[in-house]
Amino acid sequence: MSRFRNANISEPVNAAGVRFATLYSPALGRRADITLCVPDAGGEELPLLILLHGVYGSHWNWWACGHAPETAQEMMRSGAIRPFAIAMPSDGLWGEGSGYLAHPTFDAEAWIVDDVPQFLGESLPRVRADRFYLAGLSMGGFGALRMGMKYAPKVKGISAHSAVTRIQDLRSFVQEPIEDYLSAGEPNAQILHWARQNRAMLPPVRFDCGREDSLLEGNRALHLALDRKGIPHTYEEHDGGHTWDYWQDHVRSTFLFVEEIERRGA
Repeated sequence: MSRFRNANISEPVNAAGVRFATLYSPALGRRADITLCVPDAGGEELPLLILLHGVYGSHWNWWACGHAPETAQEMMRSGAIRPFAIAMPSDGLWGEGSGYLAHPTFDAEAWIVDDVPQFLGESLPRVRADRFYLAGLSMGGFGALRMGMKYAPKVKGISAHSAVTRIQDLRSFVQEPIEDYLSAGEPNAQILHWARQNRAMLPPVRFDCGREDSLLEGNRALHLALDRKGIPHTYEEHDGGHTWDYWQDHVRSTFLFVEEIERRGA
């Protein structure tokens, strides 16, 4: 019997293959939502990219504000990338942002790395969910970097845009005390802790930030810290700020990153 009782997945709602799913999440202890983009690829298996939103957001942000499915479809049509599935889950909808962390009464981390891929593997057999890509913006970039490094054997590649790079930097965005994010201890909530812990098994990592972004110095500091520790990664800076215009443009880098890894057969 499935762990995901009373789950529902809609039929595609547009030409980009956008669908919506609602399911009971054991990790969250309640229902949760995912916006999906599952292109028609003639029956072939599809790699899975889990794309995470930022604070104040929900599962629909990357679709309605970031136009990620339409961008992916355009790139597939041009031949720049081959088809893959995109899952855009909510973050657990706690406070102004869960941080994609475990909390005393629910586990937003397990929702992303366990429930989402397991549910998709059960419900959509064409989706290859045993290993997946993690990417996100802002708080979602933090989640992608931290969880991707913590659960390195499950993850094929990590990409982040305008990432929060230290849990303490969430203070600029949320009203909840930072202590509320540290139920599993402060080291667990730090990207560099997991980068050091799992350095021998990390998947490819890339991240970028806009030069007008308030999180720029944190991204530069993470880049330098990874360099000092000899941890391979790619870091880029571009014009732009902490805006949907920036993320709409640079999500293309995530899609090309997925394509590059798939072409290498990693």
